[in-house]
Amino acid sequence: MFIPTTFCDANYEYDDADYVIFGAPFDNTSSFRAGSRWAPDEMRKVSANFEPYNPKYDLDMTYMPICDAGNVLVSADIDETLEWIYEDVQRIVADGKFPIMMGGEHSLSYAPIKACYDACDDKDDFAVLVLDAHFDLREDFRGQKNNHACVSHHILNITKKYVTIGIRSGAKEEWDYARETGVKYYTADDVYEMGISKVIQEALKYLDSKHVYLSLDMDAVDPAYCAGLGTPEPFGMTDRDVREVLRQAAPYTIGFDVVEIAPEYDNSISAVLAAKLMREFIFAHYASKQ
Repeated sequence: MFIPTTFCDANYEYDDADYVIFGAPFDNTSSFRAGSRWAPDEMRKVSANFEPYNPKYDLDMTYMPICDAGNVLVSADIDETLEWIYEDVQRIVADGKFPIMMGGEHSLSYAPIKACYDACDDKDDFAVLVLDAHFDLREDFRGQKNNHACVSHHILNITKKYVTIGIRSGAKEEWDYARETGVKYYTADDVYEMGISKVIQEALKYLDSKHVYLSLDMDAVDPAYCAGLGTPEPFGMTDRDVREVLRQAAPYTIGFDVVEIAPEYDNSISAVLAAKLMREFIFAHYASKQ
């Protein structure tokens, strides 16, 4: 069930849309600063700032088949919330539409990823690309399996076709686990030293997939550009680096989310960036299908 509200230029009704945006206002496992529950509606609010026309793709979002279905209902309990989101995304995908989630915390990404995987007609080709400052490879955190610090561990139980970009934080055990099990990752330093184009080229070649779910944890971005976060981590990627990943990965994707914005900590500047990056992704994906 969805509660109505609107992302700017998402003008189509659900039945006529190819893209379905929805918010997931939940941050109950946040471990440093809560506040990402406010991000979906704040991203909608600030989206009114942007012109609908994108000159790179010569497209006007006003005429693109996008629906904002509103916010999903959430529980105080993370497990129940994940179940509800999974069921909602199942319906979106079954209706042949592209799901786009605005979080909320990163734990929520597991639900649309699992829904997209279960619906995928070639599960061996299913892959996940994550942009994140943190490994999130813990099996549980603070006694909770579905804590936001564990999401990538659970994703790897769905598929081993997985790459994460922007890493610069994690417990020693997570770094050891990643090295010992062969988790494919690029640190923010790798991005700086190799250049983002080379990183993207290698990552997409490694995934070798036409069924990629793309998850953008906004703390992948350096807090100099994006300070309104639950867990800000310095020495990160630039906003342009992230935009380039979204643009180049978009043609291969079957689902997308943007999570972990906590707008109250920087007067919504980070929500502005998140909303703009989401729009850039939609433009890039739509253009690739024309």
